[in-house]
Amino acid sequence: MRAILDYCHAATRRGLPAGTIAIHEGGKTGHLFVLIEGRLEVVKGDRIVAVLMEPGAVVGEMSILLDQRHTATVRAATDSVVYEFDDAAAFLNEHPGVALLLARLLAQRLNVATTYLADIMHQYSDHGTHLSMVGELLQSMINLPPMQVSPGSDRQSDPRM
Repeated sequence: MRAILDYCHAATRRGLPAGTIAIHEGGKTGHLFVLIEGRLEVVKGDRIVAVLMEPGAVVGEMSILLDQRHTATVRAATDSVVYEFDDAAAFLNEHPGVALLLARLLAQRLNVATTYLADIMHQYSDHGTHLSMVGELLQSMINLPPMQVSPGSDRQSDPRM
């Protein structure tokens, strides 16, 4: 994702001391952040689900593209520097090259997730039918209409799935 750095000349350069929260889970800022240096943690609930260290890593894109609240908290794990776009939707509209880079990033993430789920299904295919729900879940994800998706949890699920 280093290629996205070429588009960041109009963004605000912002230092994030270690522990600083850039994005709050459940908030809606309209901001997009691109990592220049340092390390960011993506936290869902009380679990770290990703650590980003590569310059050009992007956070906040799902909220912008889906026009929804942030699905995770992002905090600086170390002193970090980011580019911040205050009106990320306008930025993406003005720079379709960046939107294409984000589409490729999201497609890559989806490919990894579906490959992983298919591998789990294959590994446990002889352990009964308790993993058949994985195939059903993948199929329902593919067929969801383009509207707000609520991934839910064991306490609250999306009624369409």
